[in-house]
Amino acid sequence: MTAVTGASALEAVNDVLASATGTVNGLLWNHILIYLLVLAGFLFTVRLGFIQFRRLGHGFRSVMHGRETEHGISSFQVFCTSMAARVGTGNMAGIAVAIVGGGPGAIFWMWVIALLGMSTAFVEATLAQLFKVEDDEGFYRGGPAYYMEKGLGQRWMGILFSIFLIISFGFVFNAVQANTIAGAIGDAFGIDKLMLGLIMVAATAFIIVGGMKKVAHASEVIVPIMAVVYLAVALVVVVLNLGKVPEALALIIESAFGLEQFAGGALGALIIGAKRGLFSNEAGMGSAASVAASANPNPKHPASQGFIQMTGVFVDTLVICTASAAIILLSGVLDNPGDAQGIGLLQLALTNELGGWASYFVAFAIILFSFSSIIANYSYAENNIMFLNGNTHKGLMLFRVAVLGMVLFGSMAKVAVVWDLADASMGLMALVNIVAILGLSGLAVKLAKDYVQQLDAGRTPSFDPARFPELKGKLAPGVWDR
Repeated sequence: MTAVTGASALEAVNDVLASATGTVNGLLWNHILIYLLVLAGFLFTVRLGFIQFRRLGHGFRSVMHGRETEHGISSFQVFCTSMAARVGTGNMAGIAVAIVGGGPGAIFWMWVIALLGMSTAFVEATLAQLFKVEDDEGFYRGGPAYYMEKGLGQRWMGILFSIFLIISFGFVFNAVQANTIAGAIGDAFGIDKLMLGLIMVAATAFIIVGGMKKVAHASEVIVPIMAVVYLAVALVVVVLNLGKVPEALALIIESAFGLEQFAGGALGALIIGAKRGLFSNEAGMGSAASVAASANPNPKHPASQGFIQMTGVFVDTLVICTASAAIILLSGVLDNPGDAQGIGLLQLALTNELGGWASYFVAFAIILFSFSSIIANYSYAENNIMFLNGNTHKGLMLFRVAVLGMVLFGSMAKVAVVWDLADASMGLMALVNIVAILGLSGLAVKLAKDYVQQLDAGRTPSFDPARFPELKGKLAPGVWDR
């Protein structure tokens, strides 16, 4: 009787959460954020002179040359940490959700959102670097909360953003990642989800108690390995189905633009593709900007992080998400998916193509993708806890315990409710951030021009605050004037 009552209570909570998040998501995604994201991305793309297309090569070179640093965390470590957060359930389970919910055309709109979002990522990362501060242990901290306070003079906005980010990345998104791990491993090996949750809690605790430095070191090792291995497997699937590639591309385009599809659901493809794209690449949310500020950049210019984070969006969506889409579309699994959904659909697709061992491979990939996201998500939230605490480490241990509790909860929660919570919290956070970066975009454009002019003149770009009189009194002492 107790077990039945407990199950009924959990079911009731799930129903209430589903109703509340459904209302919020409908308002945000159907009427506000889609238009704001596209408008902001288009505006930044034009004002920055299509920088994501003209300077993508420089972005990749900046990533490769970003290992050097005098102290603190290098640009390459920050890139890997932001990629650890980006490359997770959104690239695997999220792609399956997008294709099933919005059709293959959702992939096209994910690409569009990513290409526009690259300029948005450039703006927010540049601003985060510009307004960063040093904490009580000598590490750099920053992000949207800091440029809202220092750049716009609106601390209340920074507090609001920090609260939304802590809820989103510290709690909800980590529940999403834990949910995906538990589903994948439970299906592949038949392990109890509670036991999996406890294992994840122990592994997460081992990393996050070391703070940003330990998270950065772990990400630097995990991310390159997981990306290369996953892309190699996806490439095998593409080669095995090379003759189907033109047909799959045609299906994506027709589903996004065809008259029949437009009448029946192309708008749904756009909305779902945009939501899943933003969830994956984070452009406009301000989340990756929180860790971009932590870098001791090379070269010493705020815009250097703009190029690196812009490149991260490209790799996340145009490379890794596309690899997942190729696996699903080329395998033919959509013709007979059975009960498979989310990560289960990807597992089924790879099993059909490569054999039974592929189910175990997906389980292994999920462990790497999602666990790395959990620790990177924590680092985002930690930065914003620091903002609320005046850049001191007070209260961090209590927060870490709460994060571990959400990891355990996520391993046992319903998939649909967890995804809906993620959409709602992400949307509210993005809304606050977009308003801020629109207000500060002129400054980001000026910094980009300063960087590019020095680069084109054959010099290593460096930042001189004296060339920006409008920043007088707004930058943290000792950060840029050393």
